[in-house]
Amino acid sequence: MSKRAYFYGGTLVLEGLTQEEQDIPDVFLWSHGKWRTEAYHYTLLQPWLRHKGLQDTIPRWQTLNYTLFDQRQPHEYQTEALDAWKEAGWRGSIVLPTGAGKSYVAIRAIQQINRSAVVVAPTIDLLHQWYRLLSHAFQTEIGVYYGGEKIIQPLTVTTYSSFANLMAEYGNAYKLLVLDEAHRAGSPAFGEGAIMSTATARLGLTATYPSEEEQRGAGRWRIEDLLGGPIVYALNVDDLAGEQLANYRTQRIRVDLTTEERQVYEREFALYMGYVHQQNLLRRFGPNWLSELQRLSARDREARAALLARQRINRLLAGCQGKLQAVDHLLHEHIHDQSVIFTESNQIAYKIAQTYFLPIITHLSSALERKEILDGFQAGRYKAVVTSRVLDEGVDLPSAKVAIILGGTAGARQYIQRRGRVLRKVENKEAVLYEVFARGTSEEGKIQRRRAAVKRQGKEINSVDI
Repeated sequence: MSKRAYFYGGTLVLEGLTQEEQDIPDVFLWSHGKWRTEAYHYTLLQPWLRHKGLQDTIPRWQTLNYTLFDQRQPHEYQTEALDAWKEAGWRGSIVLPTGAGKSYVAIRAIQQINRSAVVVAPTIDLLHQWYRLLSHAFQTEIGVYYGGEKIIQPLTVTTYSSFANLMAEYGNAYKLLVLDEAHRAGSPAFGEGAIMSTATARLGLTATYPSEEEQRGAGRWRIEDLLGGPIVYALNVDDLAGEQLANYRTQRIRVDLTTEERQVYEREFALYMGYVHQQNLLRRFGPNWLSELQRLSARDREARAALLARQRINRLLAGCQGKLQAVDHLLHEHIHDQSVIFTESNQIAYKIAQTYFLPIITHLSSALERKEILDGFQAGRYKAVVTSRVLDEGVDLPSAKVAIILGGTAGARQYIQRRGRVLRKVENKEAVLYEVFARGTSEEGKIQRRRAAVKRQGKEINSVDI
């Protein structure tokens, strides 16, 4: 029997070697009569395979030789980022602000590697956006692989949800792996695809690289392990503001609860936090205290009552009168600007949309409806669009120059993503981000903690509180 290494179902298999074989690398396990390991070890195993004299039948990637029809010249920082990635062995993450051209960095990476490549996106909307970008850049057939379509090409786009299924069969067909919004890749369900890929070149793209604490969650994968390397290049928004990105300012608007709203808030907050303090959840479980409260609520009536009180607080703060009045004022103030209104509640989003006859995008919106609204917004037919969370990541809205965020509950990553929706540079217009929150409520503390997290990733400029 010949001695060879081959790919099978997201793993590497050694054939022709016995269980008593010497010097087998520790990553291999003896299973079903053969040595096996996860496919992502392929890069590190290549020298050993050659030294062992094994026939390497693993890679099936193709040479692309595509012409790049996108004639834009990369910015200096994009060239620097690609050079840093190359020096790191074509492995690791590039961290750039939203609107700084991360997708164009990936297009240049695909051209440089010149071998089969797969791009992984978090949503179907972004999959279609990548499809358009790559089709325009290389003017060739682009594969798409997700629930609705499964078309395989040397250059293919998939979603994190379909990633592992694609790699189980085609994990050795792509030399370059591009993880868009790479902070998503570490979740237990999404990381499997990268583990099942033999790609020797791996590029992570994100504006919000996860912290060590975020990556220590149960079952989570470390981004550095999935990509075979750490951050190789990073800039924050202030490094590019005024040049590649629009100048921007942040304005936080405090509003007051009405007397009736305040009474309801204080009552529900006492019920909610009373249980949290009684059970010492903050001290006992640290950042995971809310997950513990949710777990307890399944069997403890008092925990259930506390969790329901928290939900009522969130609904109250999401749609309090002061925030709705602030929206009215800001829409009139920016009547000639294109605005995006972010809410934490679909109910409030629909209420605002109905009040001002604005288009709305939620998770319930069809792909066709989203496209019509976004195309209309870009064409100037709509001056404002209302959304919940579905526009947080990746969607290009270059004409938007005003973002109105209702609520102080957004974390640092969500805030940075929303800010990025208005930072693409258009005619040197200044972008402005309004964050509207209720004075004297839990939202204030959340904003302070979020601001500290944002500053660790790059300070905010021209920030005003009123």
